Amino acid sequence: MGGATGGRKRSPEDGTGVGVTFEGAQRHGTRVAAGAARASCLDTRSPARLTYNHMVVGSDGEHGLDDGEVDRIFRALADATRRDIVRRTLAGEANVSELARAYDMSFAAVQKHVAVLEEAGLVTKRSRGRERLVLGNPETIRRAQILLDGYEHIWRGRVARLDALLAED
Repeated sequence: MGGATGGRKRSPEDGTGVGVTFEGAQRHGTRVAAGAARASCLDTRSPARLTYNHMVVGSDGEHGLDDGEVDRIFRALADATRRDIVRRTLAGEANVSELARAYDMSFAAVQKHVAVLEEAGLVTKRSRGRERLVLGNPETIRRAQILLDGYEHIWRGRVARLDALLAED
């Protein structure tokens, strides 16, 4: 069952990750912590294995986001003002001046927040005459939600397995 990595593979649905040998991990560019390698090599009963989370290692799952996009989205959403701008612009198009009046900060600061959101794909900005209109992008929100749903599925599976284990005792 080794495959290209030479290790045991688990199905992604079980949420436990993918097991690979150290050699297989290194062949695929995965860095192995020296301490983990030493500790595992001391155990002569079984071949050395590295287990890592499938959600972290995998890229472009059904959510269609690469690691850089995920980082930009969640970094943008980490700020309360930006989350509020997304909320407002998902409800309807707003010009940057209107948005700036809603916050106790300069117009330039709001423009910078909008630029961060635009870079993350959470809003789009267009011109109408001298106005700069901002509109939320529900598709990016949907793709981020699919990613979060995958994490929820993993954790619910882990909790269910823990509940089953505790029920056995």
